[in-house]
Amino acid sequence: MGKILITGGAGYIASHTNVELLEAGYDIVLADNLCNSSMEAVRRVEELSGKKLPFYEVDLKDIIALRKVFDQEPGISGVIHFAALKSVGESVEKPLIYYDNNITGSLNLYKVMDERGVKQLVFSSSATVYGDPESVPVKEDARLQATNPYGQTKLMMEQILIDAAKAKGWDVTILRYFNPVGAHSSGRIGEDPEYPNNLLPFVSQVAAGVREKVMIFGNDWPTPDGTGVRDYIHVVDLAKAHVKALEKLKVKKGVSIYNVGTGIGFSVLEMIKAFEEVCGHNIPWEFGPRRAGDIATVYGDPAFAEKELNWKAESRLKEMVASAWKWQSDNPKGYK
Repeated sequence: MGKILITGGAGYIASHTNVELLEAGYDIVLADNLCNSSMEAVRRVEELSGKKLPFYEVDLKDIIALRKVFDQEPGISGVIHFAALKSVGESVEKPLIYYDNNITGSLNLYKVMDERGVKQLVFSSSATVYGDPESVPVKEDARLQATNPYGQTKLMMEQILIDAAKAKGWDVTILRYFNPVGAHSSGRIGEDPEYPNNLLPFVSQVAAGVREKVMIFGNDWPTPDGTGVRDYIHVVDLAKAHVKALEKLKVKKGVSIYNVGTGIGFSVLEMIKAFEEVCGHNIPWEFGPRRAGDIATVYGDPAFAEKELNWKAESRLKEMVASAWKWQSDNPKGYK
């Protein structure tokens, strides 16, 4: 099946993708600087798969160290590029750090790929490139208008890849994620942020008593209950989309872009209620001011991915929430 380099390979989405790739017969090599991930996640993927994984603690901004990875792992035929800082709120506060990390690191990766003749890549993009969409569900040809530095970095990286693919004859699949949630059914791998930037891990920690209450950023959005509406997708469904994307690269040339979501939107209050039903008790919350860079509603149209990749999200909301609660319950301190 070939050897695939996974950047950000110890992260939340990558860990679940690693399991699916190994089950599909791929050899994988992991690279991660561990700035917002854990080696324990790698060990647990090894536990689930029964395989020892090559791991390199590398920051993509260090191009010399990155070259050494390719030197020590001959035969890399493709890359899945997850590595990036990813908090919308933090990106608004620290834009220079986000542009430096996400853009510089990506450019170094693309340079080394070009040097080594590696021409296949799956890129971890985001629905944030759509900004505040003119209509929903959002299709892949919607206007691109990121509203925060994190989204801008994803948009820039997409454009760099489109230009490089045209000039270099690369084959690239861009997956625009919506909101990954949940955890592996075993409860062994899941999302373990030091401080949650996304809704569901925050709700999980409040439900477990780790944090006092959920802060809801704004109750005056133009939505049915005044809280933000998003498209939540089970992380295992998202992981399976990466396997399908690699398969597609073998037969489809050039650049392909796909929405990876469910096509259904749920509000913040609906997500909290769903979690209360699973955990069996009330979850305290309060309204706070809107957060810079946020928008009211976004959910995607995944029809193109279903048609071209033969992929469709299978998990429903209760399964997503239940798997998140199992992870939190089995791992009250995360990977620590």
